Amino acid sequence: MVKIKFLAVAILLSFLCGFLGFSSCVSGAKSRERLHAYLTDTSRYVLLPTTDIGKSIDMPQSISASFGGQDLFLVAWVKADETVLEMTLLNEMGTNIGELSYSDETLSFSSAVFPASVRPEYIVADFQLCFYNTVSIARALKDCGMNMEISGITRRIFKGNDLIYEITNNSEAVRLTNHLRGYTYTLEGDFS
Repeated sequence: MVKIKFLAVAILLSFLCGFLGFSSCVSGAKSRERLHAYLTDTSRYVLLPTTDIGKSIDMPQSISASFGGQDLFLVAWVKADETVLEMTLLNEMGTNIGELSYSDETLSFSSAVFPASVRPEYIVADFQLCFYNTVSIARALKDCGMNMEISGITRRIFKGNDLIYEITNNSEAVRLTNHLRGYTYTLEGDFS
């Protein structure tokens, strides 16, 4: 079974897109040339290679997400290193509800719970903004007309003067707020 990390991002993405339906199945792999996400309506962020991970991760994470007044709680097993990003998403009862796998060549996401309209590129992009090397992220953001400011344990990502993302990362939790799309999620784990 593929261990897929960053369950929170998948859940958050579902919230972000307003997809809380439980009847569709998502499946498929995408090639590298299509691996990007729009962080704003005009900012096309090209996903970074897995070698740009800040620190390898292989652990369970508790995820709480909020979007549009709705809250969701999940567990994910996340494995991220210089070769792959994998997430296994579990509901509160421990049932597998989705799997994501990203390498520099392919991206795949499968789920019997999340609708086909959920785009895994956005899950990976949010994960990268939280955990990838700050120099690489800053370069990728500059390429799409955005910039990042770092203050202590907080990353703030702007489009011009508009704050789009605010990410706080400490040894026990990572909290991502997307001010533009109106969603927040918190990942709890051992991030030391």
